[in-house]
Parts: sequence; C-alpha cells; structure tokens
Amino acid sequence: MKSLCGDGFIVLVETSGALDIAPVDPRVHRIMDLKCPSSGEVGRNRWENLQQLKGTDEIKFVIGTQEDYDWAKDQIAKHRLEALCPLLFSWVSPLQPHQQDKSLKRIPVGQTPISRQELVEKIIADALPVRFQLQMHKFIWPADQRGV
Repeated sequence: MKSLCGDGFIVLVETSGALDIAPVDPRVHRIMDLKCPSSGEVGRNRWENLQQLKGTDEIKFVIGTQEDYDWAKDQIAKHRLEALCPLLFSWVSPLQPHQQDKSLKRIPVGQTPISRQELVEKIIADALPVRFQLQMHKFIWPADQRGV
C-alpha cells in the first residue's frame, strides 16, 4: 500500500474492522465495516479503530434486519460517527435456498428481515446521514450464481 501511494495511486482497502487499522498507511482510504447483530460478528468490532478514521475513510453497515438498522442508528448517535467520515448502509439480500450452505450464518431467531425498500424508506424517514449502497455484483451476475 505504501509503495502504491508513493507512486501516486489512490489506494482503497475494505476491512471488516476486526483488525487494527493503525498500521495502514495514512494515505490509504479505508472502508471499514461495523458488523451488525444479524452477522453474528458484533463482538469482533474493534471500536478502537474509530479513533484512527479520517475524513477520507468510510464506515459501512451491512443491514439485513430491523435489529441491524436500529443498532446501526444507535451506533451513529452514540459515537457521533457522521462527524468522523462518510457512512454507508448496504442492504444484504436474502440467500436463495440452494445458496444456504451450512457454513453460512442464518438470520438469528427473533430478528426481523428488512427489505431493500423498507431500509431506504427508514433512512429517509429518520433523515440518517448515510449513503445507501447497492451490492452491484448482485445486479451484474445472477443472484443465484454461486460465489456472488
């Protein structure tokens, strides 16, 4: 990353946010996930990374349930995330039955799936300071294609 930045390239790295981003060259644009409840990965969020973010970085929330939305909204308010960097909400589409491998995490019992339209309408109604992001690969390739 350092060499690419040194050669004048714009470098972006996407990270789950579970590892320390402090060693990443400060010229790199970091897109860091904050894992939502339905992912089963909330406990892996490295909150110390928030202190490392700058205005050219982004925080992404992948939203699949109403509980994810409520949690993300709470985190934005609690940590004043809109003051750190741009915020992204990306909707996760449900898997087709033949895509549901045993290794993939299911929506936790008691959580309510949210549709793409419902998510967008909630963002607008709540005037959240976020950009809605589409998973483009799901529009380019068939949704039921393995690995997409």
